[in-house]
Amino acid sequence: MKQPRVLIAGGGIGGLALALSLHEVGVPFRVYESTRELKPLGVGINLQPNAVRELDDMGMGESLLSKVGLHLKEWALVGLNGKDIHAEPRGFAAGYDWPQYSVHRGQFHMALYDELIKRAGRRCVRLGVKAKAYKINSDSTVSLTVETRDGVVAEETGTVLIGADGIHSTVRAQMHPDQPPIHWGGTLMWRGTTQAKPFRTGASFIGLGTHRQRMVMYPISPADPETGLATINWIAETVTDTASERQRNSWFRPVEIDSFVHHFDHFRYDWLDVPTLISGAKEAFENPMIDRDPIPTWVDGPVALLGDAAHPMYPTGSNGASQAIMDARILTRHFLDHGLNPTALNAFNDELCAPLSELVLRNRGSGPFGLLEMVQSRCDGVFDDIDDVISPEEREAFLKRYKTAAGYSRDQLNAASRRISEGETVDLSR
Repeated sequence: MKQPRVLIAGGGIGGLALALSLHEVGVPFRVYESTRELKPLGVGINLQPNAVRELDDMGMGESLLSKVGLHLKEWALVGLNGKDIHAEPRGFAAGYDWPQYSVHRGQFHMALYDELIKRAGRRCVRLGVKAKAYKINSDSTVSLTVETRDGVVAEETGTVLIGADGIHSTVRAQMHPDQPPIHWGGTLMWRGTTQAKPFRTGASFIGLGTHRQRMVMYPISPADPETGLATINWIAETVTDTASERQRNSWFRPVEIDSFVHHFDHFRYDWLDVPTLISGAKEAFENPMIDRDPIPTWVDGPVALLGDAAHPMYPTGSNGASQAIMDARILTRHFLDHGLNPTALNAFNDELCAPLSELVLRNRGSGPFGLLEMVQSRCDGVFDDIDDVISPEEREAFLKRYKTAAGYSRDQLNAASRRISEGETVDLSR
């Protein structure tokens, strides 16, 4: 190895965010991504203000995000009777100094990739190359065995290796060979997008139903000024005990809308007809809501995990992508403080592993959607005035605890200093 460099296994949102962050502070790196060609796959995700702030600091704020989504103004939970359980402003409307964005995941992913290539050149990413195994060398470097789609095996050596290769991480499997299998709690999800008129504020995130059956909906584009239609991202969820092995293990499997829309026939209101919304999609995808049990450490010498490889979690808190971006920035901060070495990886692990393990379990318990479960347990979901069931103070306290655990408490975020100052670089000699 001629010079220090970081090997990044995985070119998803977390891996690309780390690559962009490392480029900013002068650290050589290379990304190894198993997909032969990146395409704008997926549907909608939310980027919380803490992640938007970091993207803005990297020069990828409004100018980039406005092309792939829009500012979210409101977050609301609605009972099965169509009445509000809780509604609150989000982003700028809630007093954050940065917005919350609802974006198309695939378009955002491609925007990160295009920006990385623009800044660092095409050679920094190797597509169609899968991480197979790692080896810690006697000189404390790490070698990564990779294999191309054509079966060519090679070995790459670096100063540190970051496993950002997702919930099925090869790096994590080697680091923790006895980890339990993927955990499925019984929820199936169907996802899609439909051209429809946006609800409420025009930029509202809505969780509707019960903790056992719900819809999540939000726009990921502004409304067209001529038609009034926006791209509405929706997720239909139901708890089942009878899913097939294929359903429990598949990921974004295309399905016919008629195979599941009947589960939501009773979700009809004067302001929303859910079956019509779902049926308006051109295609739908099915996948199980899965995660993994937390692990005691994300570090093995010069190797560390990041994003879904470290802490795959249920999407109930809308913070999976945001946390991957935060991981990348926090790890980069530790490289600045400690150098490109295991000391930095251990400091990263000490800061995030325990609290994010708790967040994984919190999301498994429905995350902020836990309010739906509280309503169900107290009144079987039937109410005239939600304040008689759960007081405003109790609702706000419940959500405040979650925001603090997830790292986007408004006052703490607004008061925090910039994580990485302009012009800072990592001392590669340390």
